[in-house]
Amino acid sequence: MSNTLDLLADLVAKAKRAGADAADALFVEGVSVSHARRLGKLEKLERAEGHDLGLRVFVGKRQAVVSSNDRSAKALDGLVERAIAMAKAGLEDPHCGLAEPGDIAKTLPDLDLVDPVEPSAETLMARAAAAEEAALAVAGVTNSEGAEAGWSSSRVALAATNGLAVEYARSSHSVSAAVIAGEGTAMERDYDWSSALHGADLDDPARIGREAGERVVRRLNPRKLETCKLPVILDPRVSGSLVRHLATAINGASIARGTSYLKTKMGQPVFGPGISIVDDPFRKRGLASKPVDGEGIAPQRRAIIDKGVLTTWILDLRSARQLGLKSTGHAARGTTSPPSPSATNLYMEAGAVSRAAMIADVKRGLYVTEFIGMGVNGVTGDYSRGAAGFMIEDGALTYPVSEVTIAGNLLDMFMRATPADDLVFRHGTDAPTLRLDGCTIAGR
Repeated sequence: MSNTLDLLADLVAKAKRAGADAADALFVEGVSVSHARRLGKLEKLERAEGHDLGLRVFVGKRQAVVSSNDRSAKALDGLVERAIAMAKAGLEDPHCGLAEPGDIAKTLPDLDLVDPVEPSAETLMARAAAAEEAALAVAGVTNSEGAEAGWSSSRVALAATNGLAVEYARSSHSVSAAVIAGEGTAMERDYDWSSALHGADLDDPARIGREAGERVVRRLNPRKLETCKLPVILDPRVSGSLVRHLATAINGASIARGTSYLKTKMGQPVFGPGISIVDDPFRKRGLASKPVDGEGIAPQRRAIIDKGVLTTWILDLRSARQLGLKSTGHAARGTTSPPSPSATNLYMEAGAVSRAAMIADVKRGLYVTEFIGMGVNGVTGDYSRGAAGFMIEDGALTYPVSEVTIAGNLLDMFMRATPADDLVFRHGTDAPTLRLDGCTIAGR
């Protein structure tokens, strides 16, 4: 057991001696380095290091969470005292509590989450420079909003009075560029980025810059559309938003409150029969991978949607108890609040048709590359979001389009979705190019 786990074990034991019926403690420490430049000039080069500790105690069916970044014995004594006093004064929650000892993870899988090499400041500066210079070299780009490169590393330790004692670490690299094309009121902006746990998996910064520049130039001189109903194709940079809307709707907290449009859909078709959506916490080097959830329960790979059918909710212990079910190992938490349900690497499996063939099949439609705003009603599933992209005419992308709104209901949109075969893992929640038929496009 590490020194940190020893510290946490002592802390929860101290909480029990002070009157708590049960307790858990979470320790998070991290370091990050970030660099930003604009038009070739340094804008920032920062390094941050920090740690935080959170203690949760249970007195009967009351709980409280307190946190501190002071690990001295005197500070931890005060932390225990405050936590117990707060719990005694709190409201009863019949569903709170730790996992049963038999349900906690015994061993953690190796998911290759840590890059052992910390990049130098010079390496980060070179990545940002390559991205911005490539973007500015694209004909038609007139200005830069800057390029950034970053790296971070973090370690998490969790211990509880039920015997839980686990810790793991992860790292992250990123690079991005955002540029402008056009002048005056005819300016457009676009960007591209890449993030990965290991530096070797990061996209070429120069490619990131070129893509940002080419994207923004293609957006110049956009047109507006009349209100109409057309097929809509979602670019992979935005198609994952449909999967995120699903994750929100099947979050156990929303289901337990009865505030989700999917609350009665368990075991029923929600998507077409050709669609499966998977939550995979064990994907090697996955952006949202984790070997254990925030309550010490081992997660597992699940087909959330299996051939169109909704198979499970996303549950932590509390929401599972409210629903009379078992946790699915989806608890996420910080040091200042109790756990709550959250997905891991969530993705829609690839379909059988290529992106090119999907576009070629559309006589007249809209190819969406950007969404604006969050106009989704979680109770009814009604959907209305601003969008921009390109017109599809006779199977080809033509002129840019802006200032339109995609409207519909997510239940209908889910059932009409068709995935292409170009799934790439870039965001933690991913989907291939998606075709949605019968969408209402509100224009001028």
